[in-house]
Amino acid sequence: MTDTGTAQQAATQKVGFIGLGNMGGRMARCITAADVAVLGFDTRAESIADAGADAAGSAADVVAASDVVLMSLPDSRVVEAIVYGAGFLDAVHAGQVIVDLSTSSPDSTRAIAAEVAARGAVYLDAGISGGAAAAEKGALTLMVGGEADALETVRPVLDLFSSTVFHCGGSGAGHTVKLLNNFLNAVTLSATAEVMVAAKKADLDLETVLGVINASSGVSFASLNRFPKIIHGDYLKGGLTNTLMLKDVTLYTQLVASLGVTSLNSAGPIASFGLARALGYADEISNTVVDAIGDVSGGVRLHDPAAETNDDQTGAAS
Repeated sequence: MTDTGTAQQAATQKVGFIGLGNMGGRMARCITAADVAVLGFDTRAESIADAGADAAGSAADVVAASDVVLMSLPDSRVVEAIVYGAGFLDAVHAGQVIVDLSTSSPDSTRAIAAEVAARGAVYLDAGISGGAAAAEKGALTLMVGGEADALETVRPVLDLFSSTVFHCGGSGAGHTVKLLNNFLNAVTLSATAEVMVAAKKADLDLETVLGVINASSGVSFASLNRFPKIIHGDYLKGGLTNTLMLKDVTLYTQLVASLGVTSLNSAGPIASFGLARALGYADEISNTVVDAIGDVSGGVRLHDPAAETNDDQTGAAS
């Protein structure tokens, strides 16, 4: 439940939101559910309405009319197209704070921050973690780069859709930490998917296997929060797609290369999520990587609806 004082503080600022898709729409709904007005722009008009926002004619219109501008876009390419597009930078005004909630290249982020600073405003990069479920509940984790004072200015708005906010350092630090975190997410998700397919082919009870993993050194977010659902056919749809996961891992490899760090562990997730894309799961939630691995391992599925139905019928008859 949103703290009333937080909502009242947020309501003193004119809030704009650019990009009201899978994650942006959920974050915006947390804001509007707290009776804070949001001026929104998305290429899909229905997304604006679904978020409870008022529609703006363009991204530039959102910037011109807002004290705080939030952006949730797929990648740096789209962020740059918006920022360097018609009217956006011209609409930036002194005292304004723009928060980029996308997963973007830190170098691109720093370049945009300099452009925004030249106009008297502040650009914060705020990586997010927690997925669609946390966004729905307003319980995201944010990792923020940029001016600490600006973060405090917008914190009442951010608190409406997040439960934890870390200030990670200067411009680009938030997006850097996000890429580090997402790489670990990709490694553990793809590796756990492979292990669970192997467990299935070994005729092991998947509940037991997960119990062992989660009480042992192989435990991860994937084994704790994803696979207990996946083995029962719930892929937790609404989160990061295989395409976006592959994009994040690619950004990570570019980041560590620029830092002079050798990436010895990126081949696994690149192969796994690349396979998922090639087999037709590109726009499906990244948890379906387990099905892609299953496809090339003899058509394995962790969940068998027919077997579950038979078990239910057997139980009812006994």
